[in-house]
Amino acid sequence: MGITAWYMDSSDEDQRTPHRLNPNQPVSLDQLKKLGVFYWKLNADIYETDPELEQIRREQGYSYMDIITIHKDTLPNYEEKLKMFFEEHLHLDDEIRYILDGQAYFDVRDKDDRWIRIAMSKGDLITLPAGIYHRFTLDETNYTKAMRLFVGEPVWKAYNRPADDFDIRQKYVTSLQGC
Repeated sequence: MGITAWYMDSSDEDQRTPHRLNPNQPVSLDQLKKLGVFYWKLNADIYETDPELEQIRREQGYSYMDIITIHKDTLPNYEEKLKMFFEEHLHLDDEIRYILDGQAYFDVRDKDDRWIRIAMSKGDLITLPAGIYHRFTLDETNYTKAMRLFVGEPVWKAYNRPADDFDIRQKYVTSLQGC
C-alpha cells in the first residue's frame, strides 16, 4: 500500500484529524507528480542497510541524513515545534522525508492554491520540490520517526507565506503552467 492523498476541507478543527471533504476527493500519485511531489515505498525495517534507499540517495545526491523523532517525550519544545511545522511555508531546497515509524501528514498547495493532504506512514519516502507551499503535522497518534535527507549540508530555513518574491517560488509556479 502506498500513500493516500485528498483535497482538504476548510475546517479549523484539530490539525491532526484527516480533514477530508464530504464526499472525499482523492488525489492520485500522478496528480502529485504534476506538482513535483515524488514518492517511494521502502522497507523501513532495513533502512540502515536498504540497497533501494542507497540507490535513491546516490541517484538523487542525498549525501546528508539525520533522524528526528517527533513525540512530546522526545522532542524539546514539542508544542512550539509542531506549531512551527504547521505554519505554511516554503524552502529554497527540496524537502525529503522518509517515515521510519509512526504516521504524519504533509499538506501541499495545488496550482489553484487548494490544500491537498498527504497521509504518510512507515516506509513512505516523499520529496517536496523547492518553492512549493506546504506544512507538516502529526496525525492523532502524535508520533512519527522520520529520516531527513538533504543534498549537501542541511538548510533548515523555512520562509513563511507570503514568499512569492523568491526566485525558487517563481520557478516553481512557472513549472506548473500547462499542468
